[in-house]
Amino acid sequence: MKKYTVLCAVACAALAFTGCKSTSTSYRQVYDKAKQAEEQSVQGSQSVQEEAAVVTPMVTKQANQTAVVDNGDNIRVREENVSLVSGSGLKAFSVVVGSFSVKPNADGLQQRLREAGYDAQVAVNNQVTPPMYRVIITTFDTKVDAENSRNELKAKYADAWLLYKKN
Repeated sequence: MKKYTVLCAVACAALAFTGCKSTSTSYRQVYDKAKQAEEQSVQGSQSVQEEAAVVTPMVTKQANQTAVVDNGDNIRVREENVSLVSGSGLKAFSVVVGSFSVKPNADGLQQRLREAGYDAQVAVNNQVTPPMYRVIITTFDTKVDAENSRNELKAKYADAWLLYKKN
């Protein structure tokens, strides 16, 4: 009886493993169908693109009819009421490279910037809680000059941003 049970188990296992075996031809058929569908969709999208190109008219203008807009007004600037804590004086637009809630941290960055040759200044915004000390690396009268300076400093100070001093 044990021999028949073992023999039946071996026969069932052999049938199970050989019956589920996939052939490469079935994979090839599925691949060919997918390839044909892809080619048809590419041909269909090309014809749609050709039709769209014909329908869309092109309007041309001469260069002297095109208005050039100054991008100076698209510069993002944060406006704050700040007062100078230490430094030579602030102009309307400044480039900020550090912002701290603790004054000694701002003083430390100011000192490092001065050692590097910058006329760094510290200003405080007392209208927020806690007061924020802004470390300013450069200051200008115009927004465009401040933006140019910030762009030059972005390599060293990636988080640099522009501040407009409210009066």
